[in-house]
Amino acid sequence: MTNEILEQLKAEYPHAVSLNESMQNHTSFRLGGPAAALAIPNTIAELQGILAFCRQHQLPIFVMGNGSNLIVRDGGIRAVVIKISGALSTVVLTEHGIEAEAGISLSALAHAAVEAGLGGLEFAAGIPGSLGGGVIMNAGAYGGEMKDVVAQVMALDYAGQEQYFDNEQLQFGYRQCYLQGRELIIVKVSLHLKEQDPAISRALIADYNQRRRNKQPLQLPSAGSIFKRPPGHYAGQLIEAAGLKGARIGGAEVSPMHAGFIVNVGNATAKDVEGLIHHVQEVVAAKFGVHLETEARLVGEES
Repeated sequence: MTNEILEQLKAEYPHAVSLNESMQNHTSFRLGGPAAALAIPNTIAELQGILAFCRQHQLPIFVMGNGSNLIVRDGGIRAVVIKISGALSTVVLTEHGIEAEAGISLSALAHAAVEAGLGGLEFAAGIPGSLGGGVIMNAGAYGGEMKDVVAQVMALDYAGQEQYFDNEQLQFGYRQCYLQGRELIIVKVSLHLKEQDPAISRALIADYNQRRRNKQPLQLPSAGSIFKRPPGHYAGQLIEAAGLKGARIGGAEVSPMHAGFIVNVGNATAKDVEGLIHHVQEVVAAKFGVHLETEARLVGEES
């Protein structure tokens, strides 16, 4: 992967591609080293063109959504990072709900559903990820999950070919689905929703958002809940019981407000966050015999 080839990619897609782009600007943790190239396609056709270029030149690819569940190490990502967020955000009403492009935020999609008189997505209104990322992770909150509303997904493989998966084929589980870790990029999602009075939906969203503000450290950069829920336990309760609220390495801190969050209290590095994750895992395992598995994805290279 030479600079000359990356410059050629940027020349072919000047409005979509940037080089040596800091991932601090593209993750909710506000940390991480640079991507060799960052591509934010504006259309599905443009995405197919970028994929074809990468295939032709044998460039490695890393796909991301809104970066809300991502910890990029300080050495960055030596690949073409394809970000499906923001631009690919068209929403169309269908007979049974909504078809939306994968780059729309879950919050914007949930509010679009409310305005259309459709219910079922209220749980997602406060989740800071994209639709595509939400499907990949089977995002959920307050008793709802993406598996409850996803009818079908259209994805592109790295050769740019369309593939379709229905709800059963997606094999949803706790914070996972069949597409996770595969060379497939979600581009469209069909959602099966129910007719509902917008006033009911707005009241639900207001309640969920107030609960988040009361319990979660939303004012500081983070990747949300840093650990998956271990069977029979809650990660935050175990971490708090281990006396780790407020534990800090560098600029990374176990939130005093909610122990399930690690927050960036100022100039944290990915090394700080990763070190604090390992410390929490070791202490909780020693005290309670429970291994905490990360929900956030750690990617990239050490500095």
